[in-house]
Amino acid sequence: MDSKLFAGVSVIQENELRERLAEGRPLRIKFGVDPTRPDLTFGHLVVFNKLKRFQDLGHEAILLIGDYTATIGDPSGRSVIRPVLGAAEVENNAKTYLDQAFRILDKDKTIVRRNSEWFSKMSFGDLLGLARKMTVAQMLERDDFSKRYDEKNPISIVEFLYPLVQGYDSVMLEADVELGGNDQLFNLLVGRILQKDAGQREQIVMYTPLLIGLDGTRKMSKSYDNYISFNDSSKNMFGKLMSIPDALMESYYKLLLEYSDVEWAAVANLHPMEAKKRLAMELVGRFFSSETAIKERSQFEQVFSDKQIPDVMPEFVLDRLEGATLLDKLYATQLFPSKKELRRLFEQGAVKIDGVREDSPTLLPRAAVVQVGKKIFLRFL
Repeated sequence: MDSKLFAGVSVIQENELRERLAEGRPLRIKFGVDPTRPDLTFGHLVVFNKLKRFQDLGHEAILLIGDYTATIGDPSGRSVIRPVLGAAEVENNAKTYLDQAFRILDKDKTIVRRNSEWFSKMSFGDLLGLARKMTVAQMLERDDFSKRYDEKNPISIVEFLYPLVQGYDSVMLEADVELGGNDQLFNLLVGRILQKDAGQREQIVMYTPLLIGLDGTRKMSKSYDNYISFNDSSKNMFGKLMSIPDALMESYYKLLLEYSDVEWAAVANLHPMEAKKRLAMELVGRFFSSETAIKERSQFEQVFSDKQIPDVMPEFVLDRLEGATLLDKLYATQLFPSKKELRRLFEQGAVKIDGVREDSPTLLPRAAVVQVGKKIFLRFL
């Protein structure tokens, strides 16, 4: 058995899982993702790692696209009702999820299902029958629900239905194992309740810790803008990994690279900068190639260690329109979220032209290399 299969996870009914693994048949391993946003993050990667391990052991990896549940909105960890997404947005997100997921999973060996396959066919009577499976008191055992209830924050009936809907997915898929983050534990356990009610063997639940984001305090999430995306460029991925607080390195090595305590001990004594470079190289190498990882390390060291200008950077052709200030031109590159943010960077002295600090956003631009902050270099032609 793969020694890393159980590393870094908590298991409900671990003995039963070992028994099923010993049966010698492929188990049905379920991992569901709701396509509420276009990008998968390294927070998802923690669970994808486990799904990939099961797949490599010959088990059936089922990636469930929650295109139906995405229109409800998972209430896990939420203090407010989530906005409703349109069908077109959900479908576009689902397509990008699959493109990204197959950078980790073997596409030819992955079973992809959508829960709209069964929920779109359910009648209102079917829904009422499902709703009878659990009580309001049981739902209020969820920490986030009970907290919102105590604080008199609204909880919609639809949100109460979400755990039942996710659990019913396990019934339809006859899952042996369901994977998820620890914020999903309540939902995962509901799957066991519904499977037992349906006369099925109850799924084993494997749940992982949540990956802390780049800010070092909150879970990795696009909502907090503290994430690394599967779709990040190799440069951005390397740079973001180099920016994590030192205190997070152990969890990143163990959750993203599945290092054991012994493997981590060999890294823990390194200088933090070197440990981060190794972390970044392994992950960039996984998503791109070892050659790309070597290149990004070299570029990073050239820019941040040697204070040199990178060899490769985006290039933009200047036009001669009157009144087009440096701030206007920088914003037009679409590398910055807003002009307000750019003005803040000018005020902080974070803008340099050919290596010389420039404080005036109203300056007329010229052909030059412009550096903004520590990471962004561009060339105006």
